[in-house]
Amino acid sequence: MPLLEVTELSKKFGGVHALTMVNLQVEKGEVHALIGPNGAGKTTLFNCISGFYRPERGSAVFKGRDITRTAPHKIPRLGIARTFQNLELFRNATVLDNIMLGRYMHKRASFFSEALFLSKAKNQEVEARRRVEEVIDFLDLQPYRDRVIAQLPFGTQKCVELARALALDPELILLDEPAAGLNSEETRDLCFWIEDIKEDLEITVLLVEHNMRVVNEVADRVTALDFGAVIAHGTPEEVQQHPDVIQAYLGEDDGAAASA
Repeated sequence: MPLLEVTELSKKFGGVHALTMVNLQVEKGEVHALIGPNGAGKTTLFNCISGFYRPERGSAVFKGRDITRTAPHKIPRLGIARTFQNLELFRNATVLDNIMLGRYMHKRASFFSEALFLSKAKNQEVEARRRVEEVIDFLDLQPYRDRVIAQLPFGTQKCVELARALALDPELILLDEPAAGLNSEETRDLCFWIEDIKEDLEITVLLVEHNMRVVNEVADRVTALDFGAVIAHGTPEEVQQHPDVIQAYLGEDDGAAASA
């Protein structure tokens, strides 16, 4: 059984069909990429999976459980984390504090225990700090841990958002254009991290990405969308050679696939 299975998912805004009968299967332990031109419906699909949008029809099933109409604040508790196209960080808080927010769903102490900082609350805080420090080490964020987000370059901020998602200890992570705005060195580091997230942390990855070099580097399988519908599915090589993908996203000739 797939870790995530999307079946005939459809979403519209007024008369605009953002998604039309989308089918998608993400297998446990893979990196699965969604590609397509702007407006193809990729982020809309993410928003349906993570509970921000409710589709008109179809379903999203995670680990055998229908999550189509699950409230967005409950999705992380099921084992799904995500990042966003536009950074959603607290700019006046430190890197450490932003990442610590990723541990909120693991808190089980009562309000009384938290208020008086009793042993259960203390133990939770120690465990949260230990896990966050592991994520900081994993993403090489030690030099920035006590820096305020607003003082950091864009690439580092994107890394912090990834760290916060990892701090949830998800089974599936949704990365929405993680390479957007990164320079070549940062993009190379991102590719290494995605591979390590899959191999070392054993987290399944579903990512939206326009940078085809990143897709070729990290993706096991690719699904291409255009005007809200799936137009191709397969390995990165198979999808890039598909005529509908070349027409819709990569350009008119095959050479665009290698240079995109």
